[in-house]
Amino acid sequence: MTAPLTPPLCLADDATFWPRFRWPEFSRWPDPASTLVVLPLAGMADWGLGHALDAEETLLLSILLAASQRRPPSLPLLVTPPLRFVLGPDSGCAFAVDPPVAHALVAEVVASIAASGFRRVVLFNSSPWNEELIAAAARDLRIAHGLQIFRISLSGLGLDLHPTRSRDRRKVQTLLTALTGRTPDASVGELSVPPARGWGDESVRPLGGSPQSLAAAIAESAPILAEAATHLLSLLGEIHARPPLAHDGVIPPAVP
Repeated sequence: MTAPLTPPLCLADDATFWPRFRWPEFSRWPDPASTLVVLPLAGMADWGLGHALDAEETLLLSILLAASQRRPPSLPLLVTPPLRFVLGPDSGCAFAVDPPVAHALVAEVVASIAASGFRRVVLFNSSPWNEELIAAAARDLRIAHGLQIFRISLSGLGLDLHPTRSRDRRKVQTLLTALTGRTPDASVGELSVPPARGWGDESVRPLGGSPQSLAAAIAESAPILAEAATHLLSLLGEIHARPPLAHDGVIPPAVP
């Protein structure tokens, strides 16, 4: 009898995925202070692209997986499971939490990372609604734990999901079609536009026009994914090359 397949926790590179290691391996970790620990943050939302609610996670982790598989041996990397309960103010978002809860969740995970001896954390975020959240969390965690906290968002990799500032939505849709093997929902252009909810003109609107066919999306997606993964890998390399914080991260008192 063939054993049933165990579904993966998420898209991940086994060589860098935190849950794939045993606790004795962490106790013998060669240089935790210089290892980059990446904490992905992925919300669930309908971005008007005709794809499923887990589009953010599919994008975020596919890019991270591609970058991780191409990293040089000189770049020590660990990736935690994604944090899926984050901000989501638009009516198309699901399982969103309030800002204090989202901040506390990030702080709890990062505190656990610090307790394991790691000093460098990269907050890797998919949603434009969470860019201010990770900025605030990075500042507060730097102060609270003396850690080096860095921030990277999909918008900085040329795959912005923001409904009004983005010029990348068609590219994002094409990449999602290839990654999921599914063409966008044909009814997406017929959806009514939800009313704004205190965010001005930032309510998500369906992407108009005809989406790429699956065959065309697969043909066009390879350079899109490669470019984003190369950019991410370059940023991680720059982060790794930065010197450690002075005074072991402790912020000295101001001199009067």
